[in-house]
Amino acid sequence: MTTPDANAPEEIAWEGKWIVARKRGRWEYASRARNIRAAVILAIDGDNVVLVEQYRIPIARNCLEMPAGLIGDEEGKESEDPIESARRELEEETGYRADSWTDLGEFFSSPGMTTESFTVYLAKGLTKVGAGGGIEGENITVHRVPIAQINDFVAAERARGTAIDSKLLMLLAGGFLGDVIRGDRA
Repeated sequence: MTTPDANAPEEIAWEGKWIVARKRGRWEYASRARNIRAAVILAIDGDNVVLVEQYRIPIARNCLEMPAGLIGDEEGKESEDPIESARRELEEETGYRADSWTDLGEFFSSPGMTTESFTVYLAKGLTKVGAGGGIEGENITVHRVPIAQINDFVAAERARGTAIDSKLLMLLAGGFLGDVIRGDRA
């Protein structure tokens, strides 16, 4: 099935260092500049999941998220390997390194508004090697949450006014995370 705007030419309405505003037919949408993507880390430490909380300018409040970062956004590292980016981000944000990494696939954050995609990596066998907290100015808080209490933890954070990243829905839904932990999904 083809939509009327599918074959319309794409126009760039505005372009910044990190974001491009685009238009195709009637659709207006955003994309990351230079085809930058993201790596998201599902960090499992035994019966716990490692989450991060940080202030997000676009929504003007703290947001609870899985550790994540952009791939190839640093000058001189435009062709950075996605798994290397995931390893770097996990350590920078949480202070953990993982013994085992599994690519869980590519996902799209909000396909009606943005072309942004991200790859989710399962990180297991965690070892604490530093404080975490991110790079200068990020002020990341690390949360190590028992998987059995994830729903209650997220509910408490919501009640506190913390924004919840939509990627956490895979943790709340249980099926995806349960399959990953049992090894039924890779």
